[in-house]
Amino acid sequence: MDILFSDALKIQGPNSFQIVVKPAGASCNLSCTYCYYLEKRKLYPGINEFRMSDVLLEKIIKEFIEAHEVPVVTFTWQGGEPTLMGLDFFKKAIRYQKKYSRGRTIENAFQTNGTKLNSDWCKFFKDNNILIGISIDGKEHNHDHYRRTFSGSPTFRKVMDGINLLHRNSVEFNTLSTVNDYSVRFASETYRFLKEAGSGYMQFLPVVERAALNHRDMGLELLAPVHGNGSVTRWSVGPADYGEFLITIFDEWVRSDVARYFVQIFDATLANYVGDNPGICVFGETCGDAMAMEYNGDLYSCDHFVYPEYLLGNIAKTPLLDMVKSKQQLDFGIIKRSSLPGYCLDCDVLYTCHGECPKHRFLATPGGETGLNYLCEGYKMFFMHVEPFMHFMAEELKNERPPANVMKWCNEQ
Repeated sequence: MDILFSDALKIQGPNSFQIVVKPAGASCNLSCTYCYYLEKRKLYPGINEFRMSDVLLEKIIKEFIEAHEVPVVTFTWQGGEPTLMGLDFFKKAIRYQKKYSRGRTIENAFQTNGTKLNSDWCKFFKDNNILIGISIDGKEHNHDHYRRTFSGSPTFRKVMDGINLLHRNSVEFNTLSTVNDYSVRFASETYRFLKEAGSGYMQFLPVVERAALNHRDMGLELLAPVHGNGSVTRWSVGPADYGEFLITIFDEWVRSDVARYFVQIFDATLANYVGDNPGICVFGETCGDAMAMEYNGDLYSCDHFVYPEYLLGNIAKTPLLDMVKSKQQLDFGIIKRSSLPGYCLDCDVLYTCHGECPKHRFLATPGGETGLNYLCEGYKMFFMHVEPFMHFMAEELKNERPPANVMKWCNEQ
């Protein structure tokens, strides 16, 4: 459902960007309650099968590689559920990548719910050095609370079967876990479970969605901030609860797991603290370097802004680089910074938060300005809590010592 790999979002050069390619569109074999992408099928009425053609696949790969001026080009495959395309589709993708690589190193990141993996998939991933992102929310009671099939069946055991297959085939994987109104209660349990499951890199994605008071055009229920008022869904995480969730995990990590396990938001915070690229768009000053492409070649400004207003064009009609460098996309990226309310500009943690994702900026500030992030309270709690630890690790880096020394420092306090 969402991008797992922070390094896939880094700006690496003069022409470097990422596109989340969704060859099966919003098609999925699961019906997770909180999924914001399933309803995107309504954008394409009358379509029964969402499946990228081989001709379009080759065109995307060719233009994506040609558009980059960096030695390493990363393809990110997502959905919906990309395994629904079948293994042969991705074997063709690898052949096209080799055909058009022009000496570049080509990497692939593949986000999946893990329920359809088998030994053939795992062999393919291993043979082609593909990094896998597994969507799993925690232990069985936690994961199955919202992540179920269309018939209501639980999915945890199938996901664990997939993880075990990845282990047996020595396939590298990371995890994406949503933090929703239920899972937010189980921070320590989830963190420890993911470590036991073999996840060396974790992303904890806050679930924040607003439902329209009345259905909009195309029948879409979930809103972007530009669409006006709506009600926060029951499965959305509370701001303060999310802050406590992050703090709880951070306190365990910083005392015993630094450099052993990696948590995306902790890495991004330290990067911002020392003035480096955070490696994730939501904590950058601007955005717009991570777009989403649907099954038919439609390119949207962002995976979280797949709405008609944010359609940049279609690769079958417009060259990819023209859409990526369009004024529409440039404005989309810059507005993340230019639209911050004064309340945020005066904030002590602006240096690392940068207003987070524009998707979540639908509250009013205490002074009545528009554009305050729904998660502001939680992020303030977290960023202020971790500041002394970040300061210590930044000093260690400055003096060419390992940041992991923070563990000894913590335990001596």
